[in-house]
Amino acid sequence: MDRETSWQVIAEQRLALADLLAGLSPAEWEKPSLCARWRVRDVAAHIAMTPRPPGPAVLARAALKARGSFDRLNHDLAVAYATERTTDDLVNELRTHATERKLPLVTNYRNVLLDVLIHLQDVAIPLGHRAPMPTDAARAAATRMWEMGWPFHARRRMRGYRLVATDADWSAGAGQEVQEPIATLLLRMSGRLT
Repeated sequence: MDRETSWQVIAEQRLALADLLAGLSPAEWEKPSLCARWRVRDVAAHIAMTPRPPGPAVLARAALKARGSFDRLNHDLAVAYATERTTDDLVNELRTHATERKLPLVTNYRNVLLDVLIHLQDVAIPLGHRAPMPTDAARAAATRMWEMGWPFHARRRMRGYRLVATDADWSAGAGQEVQEPIATLLLRMSGRLT
């Protein structure tokens, strides 16, 4: 998937998340997401802050506090961002900045696509909402996840399995065959499904 199409999907997914969140009750905002130790509110904050990342000084302080753990760094930044804003603020930020292409220092548009696709599902699935994932985008994200290793380690997680998409021209791995829609395979590789 080319850069321009990827950014279009990123914007669409940010808006889809905003639409889903706008209809939630206060209790639903506090529910656990599929992302371990993250509430729905924290996931929303993480996606809302992506086009408006913290500066190097804030990142450096947060990294020290996180003692080198990237997962803890991401979690702590998202929780802080969520705490400083109302749920309406988060929804409005997602909508207002949906098309922005600014990137955090440590990433690229391929990772942002992967991130927003998975995190929309992190919110939708536990709340019983349906959030369709574009097949071409899911295929691009699955390829990226398989190739990148850290932080998902999809090859290690799926060792001994051959993953075959039933709705896209995509496969990876070797071993016992697992046939599923590409969106399901993406979530499985990320550790959201076991």
